[in-house]
Amino acid sequence: MKVVRNTRNMGQESFVYSSVARGTTVVAEYAAVTGNFPAVATQCLQRLPSANNKFSYNCERHAFNFLVKDGYGRFSISMFPAPPFMLAKSYCVVAKESVEDQLSFAFLENLKADFEKRYGGGTGADTAVAKSLDKEFGPIMKEHMQYTVDHAEEIIGKLAKVKAQVTNRGESLEIFDGKAQDLCDSAQQYKKTATQIKRKMCKK
Repeated sequence: MKVVRNTRNMGQESFVYSSVARGTTVVAEYAAVTGNFPAVATQCLQRLPSANNKFSYNCERHAFNFLVKDGYGRFSISMFPAPPFMLAKSYCVVAKESVEDQLSFAFLENLKADFEKRYGGGTGADTAVAKSLDKEFGPIMKEHMQYTVDHAEEIIGKLAKVKAQVTNRGESLEIFDGKAQDLCDSAQQYKKTATQIKRKMCKK
């Protein structure tokens, strides 16, 4: 499918679309620009393997990046069709091809952590119907997009440093991914704390 984009709504455009899906059901999405990105992303979603992994598809100068977690691979196929809590959660972000993959996946790891924090533990995510979390989680996705773009150089620099340290010690890529997530979490926590301090100062 050809990507169609309406350029009237320009702004932060390194990331143009993001979604969270349970199986093939998109429960939350946010689009920074108008176009057919949701339709193309849904087509990609239909083809995703269920195994936990990272996947990228290129289309019309955009990269459709997916982070798949908690898929069917952990359970017996005799349980198919799987109940909602067994379905893979897929986190998607569509970025310009010029955006580095590691930045896109840093965004997705952070998005995943935030989504699980809000809707994990069998609440929300396992029972949500299509697009039902758009209003609540859509603005959060927008914030993650803007934060990642605003701190792109800082994030990439830290990821490169951690990757070099992990490589030198011979640790696995999986461990690196975990430490990369720790960096993103720390950065977001710093931002949240700074905002809280700023608000307290303004009230005085």
